[in-house]
Amino acid sequence: MEKTFAIIKPDAVERRLAGKILARIEEAGFIVRAMRLQHLTKREAEGFYAVHRERPFFGELTTFMSSGPCVLLALEAPDAVKRWRDTMGATDPAKAAAGTLRRDFGESIGRNATHGSDAPETAAFELGYFFRGMELI
Repeated sequence: MEKTFAIIKPDAVERRLAGKILARIEEAGFIVRAMRLQHLTKREAEGFYAVHRERPFFGELTTFMSSGPCVLLALEAPDAVKRWRDTMGATDPAKAAAGTLRRDFGESIGRNATHGSDAPETAAFELGYFFRGMELI
């Protein structure tokens, strides 16, 4: 079993899609090992996305991610990182495959409903950024 990190982003929470997305997560075979609703501060968003600090979209991304509450998740499944990426779909909802979360719930590249770790090493960092070890069951 492998763990990965996921976020139901502020746009999806604002549009009251968190329950539908959570249902799809469980239907896809993931076990939710930790979950929390949190409104990130700008500083927390900047720390989380520090790897993108030099990119032109950094300010817009961190402003958006701190614009409202999001749902933070630790998910577990065999090959969880890849499976979660496949479940989410492409970053651009218009290019995402039919039946993926971003295709069904995303509005644009910037407002694409979900985030997911892109590698096991990234998942370890991201899980540790938001969840203490004792929070992960």
